[in-house]
Amino acid sequence: MTLETTPLTPQFGVEVHNLQLADVTADHLFPELRALFEEHSALLLRGQDLSNEQHMALATLFGTIEDRKADERKKGEAFEVPEVSNVQADGSVSGEMDLHTLNLKTNMLWHSDSTFLPVPALTNILISRIAPSSGGATELASTRAAWAEMPEALREKIRGRGISHHYAVSRAKISEDLAKLPMFHKWPAQHWKAVLTNPVNGKESLYIASHAYAVDGYDEAEGAALLDDLMTFCTQDRYVYSHDWHENDVLIWDQRAVLHRGTPWPYDEPRKLTSLCVSLSDDDGLSEIRL
Repeated sequence: MTLETTPLTPQFGVEVHNLQLADVTADHLFPELRALFEEHSALLLRGQDLSNEQHMALATLFGTIEDRKADERKKGEAFEVPEVSNVQADGSVSGEMDLHTLNLKTNMLWHSDSTFLPVPALTNILISRIAPSSGGATELASTRAAWAEMPEALREKIRGRGISHHYAVSRAKISEDLAKLPMFHKWPAQHWKAVLTNPVNGKESLYIASHAYAVDGYDEAEGAALLDDLMTFCTQDRYVYSHDWHENDVLIWDQRAVLHRGTPWPYDEPRKLTSLCVSLSDDDGLSEIRL
């Protein structure tokens, strides 16, 4: 079966038209899906009626599902698919200045998931469950396309260097109180190569995030300025795809080569996405980005 696609942008990403993700198995259509993922960095599939169990089954085809709460769960307590949502347990929505909503607002900073973990993420599989009346888009930016077109003078400033990342750094950009919460200090700072090479096709991408705070060989001010310059270049309109959600849309993207962020919506309206990150493996280039 040949998967039918159309480009999301001239630079990266495709929409896949003739595939139901619930039908995908390791031997049936996943090799074709994974090949599109490696080549195009981002995949959109609409009209996917996936249960949480099917969401997990799809994620495991990419690798090991990330579990940030493994140390918090009681013995025998089942893993639950994480939600990116302002909907509370009683069905109400969190207030705009609640710490929970502020944490959601940190997702509006350009980032790659899990660069602050000892094992970062290969991909995120994000499914829309409740879409607001307006806003709440998810935007993707290709650091592979941006790196390929970046002026050599700027590339030379970061090539061969490492970047340090910490979870609390991104939270402090929104709220110092938020950044002090224990959940953002569970892991020590991580140190990764600034430029990743895709082991399948050899294409390079810049590996940065809102969690980044220091660059090897530069003082604090110089490093911060360089990170700002790199982020500004990579998030120009020509490298960005903005997705307005409809329920049952699915986005799958390569965390090694794509930044993402959310956008505001009316905070008195519910918005819910389910999100599964899959951890990077040595086959995906983990051993190559360690410093």
